[in-house]
Amino acid sequence: MSKNLVIVESPAKAKTMEGYLGKDFSVKSSYGHVRDLKKKGLSVDVENGFVPAYEVMADKAGLVKELKRAVQSVDLVWLATDEDREGESISWHLQQALELAPEKVRRVVFREITKTAILKAFDTPREIDQKLVNAQQARRVLDRLVGFELSPVLWKKIKRGLSAGRVQSAAVRMVVEREREILGFASESFFKVAAVFGLEDGRSFTAEHPRRLTSEAGARAWLEQCVGARFTVDNLERKPAKKSPAAPFTTSTLQQEASRKLGFSVSKTMVLAQKLYEAGHITYMRTDSLVLSQDALQAAADRIAGSYGTEYVQTRQYRTTSASAQEAHEAIRPTDFTVEEAGKGRDEKRLYQLIWKRAIASQMADARLEKTVATIGVSGVEQSLVARGEMIAFDGFLKVYEVSTDENGAEEQKGMLPPLTVGQDLQLDRMTATERFTRAQPRYAEASLVKALEEKGIGRPSTYAPTLTTIQQRGYVLKESREGRERQYRELELCRDLISERQLSELTGSEKMKLFPTDMAMIVNDFLVANFPKVIDLSFTATVEKEFDAIAAGDTSWNEMIANFYREFHPRVLATEEHVDRAEASPVRELGSDPETGRKIVARMARYGPVVELVSADEEVKPKFAKLGQGQLLENVTLEQALELFRLPRDVGVFEDKPMVTAIGRFGPYIRHDGKFVSLGKEHDPYTVDEAAAIMLIEAKREADAKKLIKQFEENPDVRVLNGRWGPYISFEKKNVRIPKGEEPDSLTYQRCVELAEATPEKKNRKTAGRAAGASKKKKVSKAAGKKKVKKARAKKKKTS
Repeated sequence: MSKNLVIVESPAKAKTMEGYLGKDFSVKSSYGHVRDLKKKGLSVDVENGFVPAYEVMADKAGLVKELKRAVQSVDLVWLATDEDREGESISWHLQQALELAPEKVRRVVFREITKTAILKAFDTPREIDQKLVNAQQARRVLDRLVGFELSPVLWKKIKRGLSAGRVQSAAVRMVVEREREILGFASESFFKVAAVFGLEDGRSFTAEHPRRLTSEAGARAWLEQCVGARFTVDNLERKPAKKSPAAPFTTSTLQQEASRKLGFSVSKTMVLAQKLYEAGHITYMRTDSLVLSQDALQAAADRIAGSYGTEYVQTRQYRTTSASAQEAHEAIRPTDFTVEEAGKGRDEKRLYQLIWKRAIASQMADARLEKTVATIGVSGVEQSLVARGEMIAFDGFLKVYEVSTDENGAEEQKGMLPPLTVGQDLQLDRMTATERFTRAQPRYAEASLVKALEEKGIGRPSTYAPTLTTIQQRGYVLKESREGRERQYRELELCRDLISERQLSELTGSEKMKLFPTDMAMIVNDFLVANFPKVIDLSFTATVEKEFDAIAAGDTSWNEMIANFYREFHPRVLATEEHVDRAEASPVRELGSDPETGRKIVARMARYGPVVELVSADEEVKPKFAKLGQGQLLENVTLEQALELFRLPRDVGVFEDKPMVTAIGRFGPYIRHDGKFVSLGKEHDPYTVDEAAAIMLIEAKREADAKKLIKQFEENPDVRVLNGRWGPYISFEKKNVRIPKGEEPDSLTYQRCVELAEATPEKKNRKTAGRAAGASKKKKVSKAAGKKKVKKARAKKKKTS
């Protein structure tokens, strides 16, 4: 029997640790939190210091019983949850739920799951840090207060099911404000001049006009001045430069770089990093520190010297500029620098290699560059052209790693200039003046939103991924790619002393996996800004994070901090409920009149989403509705676009004596024919697709369905054996039924399908299941209450007798 029980959060962590601790230790997992605020009601005693009411989570009740049994047979319980506030809180809740006496508990923390780190942690246990617990408790209570009081206001004034949160609403606000900046941006054109010069050895290089030319007339005038001009190298400037490596990863920089280099979402990055940490490959992945331990610095230097040479070693200790960063922690790094590849599966391995390269590069020498600037004089013209080149004299850290940027991926290396001498005459091949356009700020991607949140002090390493997941799951933000639009631009060219011009076209405005606010996000954001400006004020949200830090440091009482917030917040909630009109919260925007009927057309939020409506004042004439298309918003949809939307549903033609109709549904545009639906891909527009194309799509769908169908039964046409994404299955009316291993799909009889369908349990409807569970709970409670009453009555009777 083990004398010690170790409790960690995850089974993967438990499995890794079991190998490092002796036979006197058993390791079990709590699978994260075991207690939380009670689901019923506010569960915070507002009148008595905001004391929270906790309960063991329903899905953890069995686990807590099991842990309680395990605790009884050991001498000591070691709580080895993560070292951040959340981990400290999990340990505290475990102590409370398991009713552990303080003398029986030891708290251990470590930043990496290696034998050395774990044995060292067990040699230096400590008590649970109540200050860290209070900081997490303050966050949980504040978020419950905001969510519990604010969400019902949104239900009453806008729509049921909406939610608001301190950090999530601030993040949505940033996405909404960026979208409005883009929509309101007026692009201006300018001309960029570039000249290509050829040399006798066949090489060429490009020089550019150092300024933008604001008009086509100005660009043409410049080219005209260059007709017949002499071009010479007026000046050559060579100067050394250096490039330094980036710091090792923090949580946010890992999320950003994994997005740019690997295309991972923020949540995917954190899931993979968690697995690498639990397997002992990397240090703890929720951190805002840039510091590396002295052991790590030495290990990195040894690896660099051994693999690349001592000239590549340059030991550095980075310091963060963030006042809230916890410097006692470490940056994210490999636990063993000699291991260049680790992890299970391709994605884990790719993320590990990214972490390894970044950490190793941070301890490598600067790259040494030689930059060359050539000034090209033009006879008869005051303004010169400029050519720039760059040569790597010593690659340094670039041998291993180069940082990516938000817009362009890896930073572009400028090409080298060919050998030039001052006074050298140059031969102009061609000179172009190309029309370009100013651009608005880019939309946020997940990585750039995380960066912006961090810069503004909103949230902490542990909150970035859940915040981004929440705002997408709740329908406030869409992460998607959108196609650009064609744009015309002009280009003037000087070649052999002749100026020609041409009009060209390009695709502009295409977006790849960017964050777009929905109409609901804009409505909710405007409502919150108007009525609860402090709650989603970006500086206030950042200030709250600093207050949590102060609580963690023991400088502030968490109850007082919550009281100060609630004193102002609660009256605001009551005033908004009483005085703000529902129509004011979700306004209707009038677009104009229908040219055919004269009826008013409006844009508004309907029950199932944003629509344009052809209003009817006559009760006998039904109003007509059309859903907005991709990229259209209630606040910028035009009358012309609305009229276009009303063209659907649209009759395309007749096939097999039955009409074909195009429309846009919940899952995109489609053709309806003979009661069946065929999706329209990106290559087909529901407004323009013709009869021939529609017939072709219907026939292609039939062919695909025929390949999908393995078997159908005369006894019941709604029972079919089909080929699905995960293999053959039975579609039994509205139920999908698995085919047992070893049974051939094409040999199934109708009777066998019925048997398998009857043996497959019905999927529980979430709402029904919830009601049933609630009823069962009430039944148990009333039964227990009944027993208690009987017991009391018997005791009273006995006492009387």
